[in-house]
Amino acid sequence: MYELLAAGLVNVAQWKYLLPLFLGTLAGVIGGALPGVTITMTIIVVLPFTFGLDPLQGLAAMTGVYVGGSAGGLVTAVLLGIPGTPSAIATTFDGHPMAKKGEPGRAIWLGIWASFFGGLLGGLFLILATGPLARFALQFGPWEFFSLFVLALSMVAGLVESSLLKGLLAGAFGLIVTVLGSDPILGSPRLTLGLDALEGGVQFLPVLIGVFAFAQIMADVEKMRGAERVGDAVIRATTLAVAQGKVVWEILSRPFLLLWSSFIGVLIGVLPAIGGSAANIMAYDQAKKFSKHPERFGKGTPEGIIASESSNNANVGGSLVTIMAFGIPGDAVTAVMLGALTIHGIQSGPLFIAQNTQLAYGIFAAYLIAHPLMVLIMGVGARWMVRVVSVPKAALFPVVLVLCTVGAYALNNTMTNVHVLAAFGVVGYAMVKFGFPLAPFILGVILGDEIERNLVRAIMTDADPWLFVTRPISGALLALSVASIAAALWQHWRHQKRVASAEDAADF
Repeated sequence: MYELLAAGLVNVAQWKYLLPLFLGTLAGVIGGALPGVTITMTIIVVLPFTFGLDPLQGLAAMTGVYVGGSAGGLVTAVLLGIPGTPSAIATTFDGHPMAKKGEPGRAIWLGIWASFFGGLLGGLFLILATGPLARFALQFGPWEFFSLFVLALSMVAGLVESSLLKGLLAGAFGLIVTVLGSDPILGSPRLTLGLDALEGGVQFLPVLIGVFAFAQIMADVEKMRGAERVGDAVIRATTLAVAQGKVVWEILSRPFLLLWSSFIGVLIGVLPAIGGSAANIMAYDQAKKFSKHPERFGKGTPEGIIASESSNNANVGGSLVTIMAFGIPGDAVTAVMLGALTIHGIQSGPLFIAQNTQLAYGIFAAYLIAHPLMVLIMGVGARWMVRVVSVPKAALFPVVLVLCTVGAYALNNTMTNVHVLAAFGVVGYAMVKFGFPLAPFILGVILGDEIERNLVRAIMTDADPWLFVTRPISGALLALSVASIAAALWQHWRHQKRVASAEDAADF
C-alpha cells in the first residue's frame, strides 16, 4: 500500500497532474469564498473543462475543488460574518467575533491550519479504510445493495428537521424521475410521454445542475435589493499577518479537540448525503459541550474555529471513502465526481481500487497534495479574495448560468440536456419555494436506477422476498433504515412539543 501511495504521489507531482490540481484548488477556494456559489456550483462549473482530460487529471482537478472549497468558505465567514459555503456556518460563530476584536489574521489562520490538519486526518482514514470497506462491500449481493441504497435515502430524508413528510416525498419524487425512459434491465421504453428525447432516460447531471445551480441563482435573484457590495472595512483597517508557529501551536496544543472534531467530520462524511454543514455544526456543538469554558463560545474563542474547520475538511475524506468503496455519492460534490467517472467509462464501487489501482492511489495522492496547495493559495490570496465577493451578483450570475448551460450541453452535445436543466431548474426553484428539501430529491435521482436494478436482479436470482430480511447484512441495513425513520419521527415529535411549550409559555 505504501509503495502504491508513494508512486501515486510521484505521479501526481508531475506538471500534467499538478497543474489541474492547483487550478481546481484555486477555483474551489474562490468558489467557497463566494457566498451563495457553494462548492457544488463550483465543481459543476469546472466539470466541462475536465472532459478532454484523462481520468486522473479530471479527478485531481475536482478533488482540488472539493478541498479548496471546504476551506475557502472560512474567508468570508471570518471577515464578513457570511459563510461562503454551508459547511462554514459554525465558523462564523467565533471567527467573526475574533475578527471584530481586531484579530482577523489569527481567526483566518486558525481556520486554515485547522482545515489542513483535519483534512490530513481525513486523508489518513481515506487511505486506510477504503480498501477494507471495499472488501467488505464485495460480500454484498443485490439484496445488500438494495438495502444500502434504501438506508441512504431514509437517512437523508430523516435529517430534514422542518418536515419529515416533505423529505420522504422529495426522495420519492427523485425516484420517479429515474423511471422516465427505459427499463434499466430489459431496456424497454416506459413513461416517455411520447417524447423521443426521453427514450434514453434523464441524465442526472443536468438535473443536478438545474436543481442546485439554476434554482439557487433564481432564489438569490429574488432576494436582490439594490447595491450588493459588501463592505471590507475589516480588511482595510487591519493586517492579516500573524506568527504562524504560534497559531499552529494553538491547534496542536488541543489534540483531543482536533482529533475528535476530525473524527466527527469523517463519520458524517461516510454517511451518505449528510454533508459538511452537519459535520461543521455537530463538531462545534461537541467542542462546546466538552469545553471547560463553554461561556466563551460565540465570543471569539479559538476552540470554535478549530472544531468547525477541522471537521468540514475531514468530511471530504469521509465522502470520498463512500464513493470509492460503495459507489454511493456522499454528497452533491461526490455525485458530480461520480458522473465524471461514468463519463470516462469507470465504474466506482467495491472493485474500483482493484480494477483502477493507479487511478485510486492517484486520487489519494491528489487529496493529500491539495492541502498544502490550499494553504499556499489561502496564504497568498486571502487578502484579495474578499474583494472578489464584492462583485455584484448581477454580473456574476449570468456568467455562472452560461457556464452551467455549456456544461449541460457538453455532456453529449445535445440540446436535450439543456432543456432538462431548464425544466429541473424550475422544479428545484418550486421545491425551494414550497419548503421541499433538495438533498433527498437529488439522492433519489442518483440512486433510483441502482435501487431498481438491484431489486430486479435480486428477484430474478431468487423470488423469495424474505431474503431481503433474512440475509444478515441486508436485514441489518433495513433495520437501520427503519430505526433512522423512527428516530426522525421521535425527534420531530420532540421538536413540535418544544415549540408548543414555548408558545404556551409566551402566551403567559
